[in-house]
Amino acid sequence: MISEHGLSDRKLKILHAIIQTYLETGEPVGSRTISKYTDLNLSSATIRNEMADLEELGYIMQPHTSAGRIPSDKGYRLYVDMLMDEKEQELSEMQEQMLDKADKMEQLLKQAAKVLANSTNYATMVSTPMNNANKIKFIQLSMVDAEQVIAVIVLGGNVIKNKIINIEEPLSNENLLKLNMLLNTTLNGMSIEAINLGLIARLKEQAGIHSQVVGKVLDAVADAIQVDEDMQIYTSGATNIFKYPELSDKQSAQEIINAFEEKQQLTELVTQTLSQEENTGIQVYIGDETPVQTMKDCSVVTATYELGDGMKGTIGIIGPKRMDYEHVLKSMKRLQNELDQMFHKNE
Repeated sequence: MISEHGLSDRKLKILHAIIQTYLETGEPVGSRTISKYTDLNLSSATIRNEMADLEELGYIMQPHTSAGRIPSDKGYRLYVDMLMDEKEQELSEMQEQMLDKADKMEQLLKQAAKVLANSTNYATMVSTPMNNANKIKFIQLSMVDAEQVIAVIVLGGNVIKNKIINIEEPLSNENLLKLNMLLNTTLNGMSIEAINLGLIARLKEQAGIHSQVVGKVLDAVADAIQVDEDMQIYTSGATNIFKYPELSDKQSAQEIINAFEEKQQLTELVTQTLSQEENTGIQVYIGDETPVQTMKDCSVVTATYELGDGMKGTIGIIGPKRMDYEHVLKSMKRLQNELDQMFHKNE
């Protein structure tokens, strides 16, 4: 099959192998090396003929009289364009899937909060899953213009974050490619806690004159892995508070309603719940034990559900201290299990 560039699949694979090998070793690449590193099952003679064609077409060149070849600017350009097309297609498909999942998740969590409120007759909340101690799956740097690079950071759970990074001078395609390889080879599968000063220093040293770009990318990664500022909390049944005289007769009832409307205190409750790594079960806070100041006259029951890849969310029920704990705990456990199963099934 001939590509849009006029090269057969075999030539493209050989060119790809030459460039990858040269990027790794910095040495001219010969036909025998290519025969060992590819799955083409071709003889050295056949590979030599294909390499001669690639050289004639201007994709590789011979730096001196040795049998080895190195990529030309034209070869790098084709390699980078194909790599970018491939990664952009992957990211586009991933983003479409994530948008579809996000829409379904929003409907699911809203319904979960409503069902829980109707079942218990208390106020309820369910947060979207957040990155907690998440890991890096993939980083892609692409030039936006002469002064900016966009870093696309893919985290566990296929969460995608974009960050624009300002640079002092343009990066060549080859240097951009090398930075992408350096970052992904080093950081793939790592959590933010594992990225220590020694690792950062080593990355910057390997990046050479582009160490500043690497530093900014690491800053972007740290920002991306922190608890998401866009966390959504879906609530239901806040007015159920008025059903209980010990709450409705006090100013605290309105404060609780306000907390559900503004959600800032609920966000703090979720953040605190998720920050406790050992807290994966159900927690019951009674009166003064509760982390939310405006809910000191209430009992608050929370549970953590898991999406996998470090993604966790919180379910919460707020009611009077005399709440039906047995019914609440059963309802909470059931919903926790259902969300775990639904999300793992979707994965």
